[in-house]
Amino acid sequence: MTIPPPGPPLNVDALARSEALPRKMDPVTLTGTVVELTPLDLARDAAALHAVSNGQPATLGARTVGAYDAEETIWRFMFAGPFPDEAAMADYLRGQVEVANGLCLCVRDRATGAPIGVVNYMNNFPEHLKVELGGIWYSPLAQRTDANLEATTLLLRHAFDLGYRRVEWKCDALNGRSRRAAERMGFRFEGIQEAHFIIKGRNRDTAWFRILDREWPDVRARLERLLAAR
Repeated sequence: MTIPPPGPPLNVDALARSEALPRKMDPVTLTGTVVELTPLDLARDAAALHAVSNGQPATLGARTVGAYDAEETIWRFMFAGPFPDEAAMADYLRGQVEVANGLCLCVRDRATGAPIGVVNYMNNFPEHLKVELGGIWYSPLAQRTDANLEATTLLLRHAFDLGYRRVEWKCDALNGRSRRAAERMGFRFEGIQEAHFIIKGRNRDTAWFRILDREWPDVRARLERLLAAR
């Protein structure tokens, strides 16, 4: 049997990026039309994030939600939550803020400045020029709006501008809403890793999605069309 040759070597620029990008991503503020992503500050943001994710009625500008099931609406497929109080929420977020290979960002409604959710760059491997978007959740005040579409567009644009080759999206294989969102925004489904995690005492099979740098121009155009159609 003939042993195939190794994969093609990377160009000099790509190798330089793989050596220069930091494991702990640099803080950044990403600003869109409807949302702004800012590095999450526990002292500033934890209480407000708990207030819009704990099942209590909430208001954002002209948008109001009544009491809701926080476990079903937000936290069912997350690694933790819902949280009984601000302190528990802060403890959960602290792990994301302090992680050595990620960047936790608070999603803010631009019109009001109010926090409406959280997104993360996570599992950052600059030596392989790949990073994951994860730990993503939104208050029902922001669900079924353009918040996630625009926030994801901002995250992708920043990652590929930095020089990453691969951006990943992973979710519980049972999380149809997340899977549909990934495919709508141009991520390609790669398969399901079975028995990947045990979450809240239950099995999790994980659906894997990705966008590669060579795919990004077409995906970017797709996202820009979706945003323009708002």
